[in-house]
Amino acid sequence: MANPKRSWKLQEFTAHGADVNCLGLGHKSGRVMVTGGEDRKVNLWSVGKAHCIMSLSGHTTTIEAVRFGHAEELVVAGSQSGALKVWDLEQAKILRTLTGHKAGIKSLDFHPYGEYTASGSMDCNVKLWDIRRKGCIYTYKGHTGSVSCLRFSPDGRWIASASEDGLVKLWDLTAGKLITDLKLHKGPVNTVEFHPHELLIASGSNDRTIKFWDLETFQLVSSTEADTNPIRCIAFHPDGMCLYSGGKDVMKVYGWEPIKCYDTVAVGWGEVCDLSITNTQLIAASFNKTNVTSFVVDLEKVGPLGGNGAGSNSFHREPSSLNNSRKSFVTERPPTQSTRQASEPKKVEEPGDKSDDPEDPSGADIQNPAEYRELFQVNSRQGQHNSTTVGHRKTRQRYTRTPSHAAPKKVEKFQPPPEETASSESQPVRQRAVEKKESTNRNVPQRPVERSPQGNRNVPQRPVERSPPPQQQRSPREEPGGINAEDFLPRQPAARAQGATSEDDLHDLVTKGHNPMMTVLAGRSRNLQIVRAMWTSGNTKTAIDSAVSMHDPAVLVDVLNVLNMKTSLWNLDLCTVLLPQLKELLNSKYECYVQAAGQAVKLVMRNLGQTIKNNISSAPSIGVDISREERQRKCTQCYTNLMEIRSMMEKRQDASGKLTNLYKEILLLISTLD
Repeated sequence: MANPKRSWKLQEFTAHGADVNCLGLGHKSGRVMVTGGEDRKVNLWSVGKAHCIMSLSGHTTTIEAVRFGHAEELVVAGSQSGALKVWDLEQAKILRTLTGHKAGIKSLDFHPYGEYTASGSMDCNVKLWDIRRKGCIYTYKGHTGSVSCLRFSPDGRWIASASEDGLVKLWDLTAGKLITDLKLHKGPVNTVEFHPHELLIASGSNDRTIKFWDLETFQLVSSTEADTNPIRCIAFHPDGMCLYSGGKDVMKVYGWEPIKCYDTVAVGWGEVCDLSITNTQLIAASFNKTNVTSFVVDLEKVGPLGGNGAGSNSFHREPSSLNNSRKSFVTERPPTQSTRQASEPKKVEEPGDKSDDPEDPSGADIQNPAEYRELFQVNSRQGQHNSTTVGHRKTRQRYTRTPSHAAPKKVEKFQPPPEETASSESQPVRQRAVEKKESTNRNVPQRPVERSPQGNRNVPQRPVERSPPPQQQRSPREEPGGINAEDFLPRQPAARAQGATSEDDLHDLVTKGHNPMMTVLAGRSRNLQIVRAMWTSGNTKTAIDSAVSMHDPAVLVDVLNVLNMKTSLWNLDLCTVLLPQLKELLNSKYECYVQAAGQAVKLVMRNLGQTIKNNISSAPSIGVDISREERQRKCTQCYTNLMEIRSMMEKRQDASGKLTNLYKEILLLISTLD
């Protein structure tokens, strides 16, 4: 008998008319999802259903970050221009527009009970916003890289910021100052989460480790061993008994005192973006191009709650004194005016957009009224009954930490698909094999398609007789990134009573590949325009950071071709950002990508090689020299990346081909660092 399913793909659907840039799950119910895309729209979805509940508009540039409020009645979205918009989902209107960042928004979070939201940006700053007063009340400065993740502590007194500079910073909101830096990661930090009860925080990084920190001593508690891929997102169990980690196509479950991996589950979710836990199920979501995919993991079949994972049988027998020895957050809202004032963040009013937001157009297109009312207006009658005033007081009352739904319905669990011969964990691989086999006989979908949990292909609109086997087998060919070459090949026509081909069929065959190609080129054009806008404003570093964050090798190669012609632009800051990307491009199967990356490595060695060598070999100085230490840190990082590139080149220098001379030149230049 097959093992019960531990994980399965719930659904895949087309979420936007352009590429999806970000998504967020509702962490209260786990049943709602918000997505943001390059079409400048924010779309709301019910998890497990492919139709959009509501589409929110108002931003003038692409959406880069989205986040639900704790009660799932507010949504905040940040754009490439640095603007934030807060929507009231019950009233279906824009509540606030907040401006002040100088670059795109990368991370967002809501205060657990106050009228505040926080944003992290590519300008390296963290801003705290007062939603009620419509302005920025404090800016936290200190990061040297984009702020990739923000989280308020459960008691609302601290905020943790994770950055591409490899640091996690803890800020005291009431004092308005930095508490400490957590700085043992060796790469950009992607995610950070507070323990729901204890004074403990976890951080996940591109160095493929998760580190646990004690918030009383600010010391490292434990660290996981390096995984095979970067850590994308993490989530503590609501009871705080373990931590779930999401990496590429895999989920792991960890304990921290002592460090222990309880279980590993293979899930075909790709680069997972967000996790939410409800009803002993973990809901996950990821995106690729215009599509969003949701997944379910049954935690009752995964260690330590269940399953055959390491330590699942002994978990409940472990002494609890380790966990109880650490202090806990005090999460009750301050009950009196004096204690409330003591817990409020320090406020330093900053200039920003002070426009009267109620005059803003609603920008909400409710596409499914019945489901919208069920999800977001359950308590609207109660709110109207309890509010006898209008305007400012009513808005303030709605932000109190009261349950959004007075009598919440019991959320039913997602059911796994029927049992099949293959395990659920191998299902994504099987689906790709079936997709490749049947690709010549299926139509390219022209509208969003809801995929059933069983992973079946979409059914044709009319009965089609089985066509005879193709007379000619096409030889396999390499596909360019972002394009499915099979979309440009004529599909095998169905058998017909008469062999004549109509003019419409010929037209369809000829124009079939036009739309996919235009989608790819339009997306690339938008990305290049964004980079160009930042470049022309004089901030080259921000433009490069933006190009790297797009994860589009073609755009990065275009930028490299410009940098290779302007050698004066190269400095240590650019090298620390670009060398990891150059390492990946040198592994590309496209010759033009390798040529561009190789030329860039040669420029780095010719212009900065001696500087890197001198700094890593120099003796420590007497006293404190912050600028020198920072320069030495950057040089060490560059040196590490260059050594990894050298090991790659040594394996390829004996290969024949046009690139052999390039490999040898790179090796010769890097050898000067010895």
